[in-house]
Amino acid sequence: MPTQELINELQSFGVRLADTKTGVESRRGGAGPSDHKAMTLDGMTVMVPVHSAPAFESPYLVEKPDAFGKSKVSRDGVSLGEISFPLRPKFYDLTTADGTPYSKIAVLHGRDVLATTVLQTCIRYQSRTKTCQFCAIGQSLAAGRTIERKTPDQLAEVAKAAVELDGVKHMVMTTGTPPGKDRGAAILTESAEAIKRAVDLPIQAQCEPPDDDVWFERMKNAGVDALGMHLEAVSGDVRARIMPGKAQVPMSRYFSAFEAAVPVFGRGQVSTYILAGLGDTAEQILDVSRKLIAIGVYPFVVPFVPISGTPLESHPTPTPAFMNSILAPLARMVRDAGMRATDIKAGCGKCGACSALSTYERALA
Repeated sequence: MPTQELINELQSFGVRLADTKTGVESRRGGAGPSDHKAMTLDGMTVMVPVHSAPAFESPYLVEKPDAFGKSKVSRDGVSLGEISFPLRPKFYDLTTADGTPYSKIAVLHGRDVLATTVLQTCIRYQSRTKTCQFCAIGQSLAAGRTIERKTPDQLAEVAKAAVELDGVKHMVMTTGTPPGKDRGAAILTESAEAIKRAVDLPIQAQCEPPDDDVWFERMKNAGVDALGMHLEAVSGDVRARIMPGKAQVPMSRYFSAFEAAVPVFGRGQVSTYILAGLGDTAEQILDVSRKLIAIGVYPFVVPFVPISGTPLESHPTPTPAFMNSILAPLARMVRDAGMRATDIKAGCGKCGACSALSTYERALA
């Protein structure tokens, strides 16, 4: 089975772990990939569901590691490949001067990406009539696994340690949406300034489109290297049903923001995250992706994975065939446009762990 197809299978069905203590502790709740564990397969580190409902009944089993830390992934007793796990980062053992564990400020994503949610609250999360139905941003805060607001100085301290101790290569800063028209751009700007004063680390910032395009210049000048503004869903009915609060920012504003941001950050350095499997058809996702690519935006399409405790915890994951029907042509579209995941300076598209897209790109090289 080609690597990209196996990744689709693992991300759609999840895996059962023979040894649940293998690798870095998996994330539960929070923003971004949750209920996952990072695994490296054929040189590609991917986030694979291990705590979601589909994973509990997955036909795929990751066997107990051998003496060299290698595991085999199998289905029905047939070995399909070898897997290794990123080691627990050294910076997790440190605390700030005020006693806050570094792991509550930022965490390791994939193999070499530092990730943080600067503001762990969101104006949309407070109401189930407004919240994104897939989001678990409040879960890790409620469980005490993170803190509500990471200060610029804390982020700079942790980023410097992660680079020096663990060789982290780039950083993702996302945020819950605060009140105000900047939609999080302001706190991302001040955070980037502090980090870049402390360490030379490429940064992707992620927020909803601010009302004023001047924020793109401000973020760039502060040290943000790449920008993510995430659509998640692309059709009007799915946006209204799945993320009723966020859908109040219309698609037209996202596209005008993309058109304003690309000249600031560069072609391919602005991206958007699209969750396949929420109800959009493959044709709808590919049609929007063509428009994004024409602007110079990298469409990072990932399979939806339900997170326990959210309204969509029982929503089915997309099939591997559905993901293949999107990712195979999308990789060709991206390649034909001269954009590559490896050329992105920082962020989700560069990491690629939540999707097989970059593996499809690699197969075309």
